[in-house]
Amino acid sequence: MNTPATTTAPRAMIDPAQAAERLSTYTVIDVRTPGEYAGGHVPGAYNIPLDHLPAALPILKAAAARGDLLIVCASGNRSAAACAQLAADGISAADLGGGTAAWIDAGHHVDRDETVRPAWPMERQVRLAAGSLVVTGLALGARYRSARWLSAAIGGGLVFSAVTNTCGMAAVLARLPHNQPRAADLDATLRALSDQL
Repeated sequence: MNTPATTTAPRAMIDPAQAAERLSTYTVIDVRTPGEYAGGHVPGAYNIPLDHLPAALPILKAAAARGDLLIVCASGNRSAAACAQLAADGISAADLGGGTAAWIDAGHHVDRDETVRPAWPMERQVRLAAGSLVVTGLALGARYRSARWLSAAIGGGLVFSAVTNTCGMAAVLARLPHNQPRAADLDATLRALSDQL
């Protein structure tokens, strides 16, 4: 049985210099966790964490109809996933190549929320969790031989993560309370974005 093929336009990758030149023309959406966002974000960015993107789709569709969307994360993986989600819903968005890290490396200013204690970047949280599990598996493996499988599983997961450019551990860690926006904060962000329209 033949099914009609659906095509999605490739996302536009914008480098930091291009983004800085046109920053005032973009509605910037930062899809990192609230703690990462508080630690430093592209000026004027709205924080809508990746796992909360579905709640913002109607507002983002309206924003995209009014002008260009620029999606930002730490290094580019989550923004690529966000652009794919948006494209599946018919919303066109550009992706800041290299994310906030590339923005800072290019010498561009970031805004910081001094009232919120910034969380570690997700990559650092993943390294801590993976390393801790590997060491735990090895330590327990000295007494319980089968505990070594924990270290093997984490190592295999890291290889799979690198090959597929996905990270299941990051998805799990993003759901921890310190990585979640308070409902009031997300609602305020969506109201502010709606008011801009």
